[in-house]
Amino acid sequence: MGTTTAVARHRIPDRPASELSHARKIRRIKALLKKENAVLVAHYYTDAAIQTLAEETGGYVSDSLDMARFGHAHKAQTLVVAGVRFMGETAKILNPEKRVLMPTLDATCSLDEGCPADAFTAFCDAHPDRTVVVYANTSVAVKARADWVVTSSIALRLARHLKSRGEKILWAPDRHLGGYVQRESGADMLLWQASCIVHDEFRGRALADLKRQYPDADVLAHPESPAGVIAEADMVGSTTAMIEAVKIRPAKRFIVATDSGILYKMRQAAPTKDFIEAPTGGHGATCKSCAHCPWMAMNTLAALEHTLLTGGPEIRVEESVRARARKPIERMLAFAASEQTEVLGLGNA
Repeated sequence: MGTTTAVARHRIPDRPASELSHARKIRRIKALLKKENAVLVAHYYTDAAIQTLAEETGGYVSDSLDMARFGHAHKAQTLVVAGVRFMGETAKILNPEKRVLMPTLDATCSLDEGCPADAFTAFCDAHPDRTVVVYANTSVAVKARADWVVTSSIALRLARHLKSRGEKILWAPDRHLGGYVQRESGADMLLWQASCIVHDEFRGRALADLKRQYPDADVLAHPESPAGVIAEADMVGSTTAMIEAVKIRPAKRFIVATDSGILYKMRQAAPTKDFIEAPTGGHGATCKSCAHCPWMAMNTLAALEHTLLTGGPEIRVEESVRARARKPIERMLAFAASEQTEVLGLGNA
């Protein structure tokens, strides 16, 4: 009677179910974008998977004004905005003829929430002698009440310009960015007292400790950060400016004081360099580097797929408000053109 011999075969391991599910979801979203004649525009602070998907499908990753401008130039009739609500509103202000969708309208911003339109209007009415300048991280209604809308990269130039004309400024909503502009420009500024919940958590003392640990690192800080953090920085600038800095500065290591979502683009821009998240919460905190916007994190692949399947939620803005909100944005763009300045860093940047 013969014997049988078991033959051992090397089996290629199956891909994890989660990986297969992720890949299928990406394929479905890509097909839906094409079917809906839609383009995906994403902010630097969204998840890396969302940013990658935007790039792979002919979309765009940037700050919110640049996202809106890209959407205006693109032939797609539907813009899918991955970011927070005011970014979708900005896209609609500049692209009223297009359908603007978002994965969720619950993705808000502490600066937007911290500057309600009714209270802000009353504040402006109480100081009629001041020129109203608002940061882009505000609702369409707040923008409609402003004389100027600014980005973080042009705010200082504009403040110096208004000062030269003898104008006093009413600034909203970010007190840290406003304070930075006030210190650097010497302008007469009355500040609204809101802040970004992400940047507000950075701590100057903890950052100084980290600098001693990595003395060769350059510190990059967003101007929405507290003054103690700004004082420790080698470079202060908008999101786009920070990404540019990692390409052109000679340092091989950077400590980054802004939302950790930006690290995706920084690593893409400078793949041979090292990036360290700036500390949040200070000594004794349970999370030493936890700088990520909880509302940006709501932009998931599942939410994006649902939006494309259902056609909602959609950004809708009353035309009279939209038209008023567009004027201070266009005023900023005209000023930037006259200064030959690239307007960077609108969306939380």
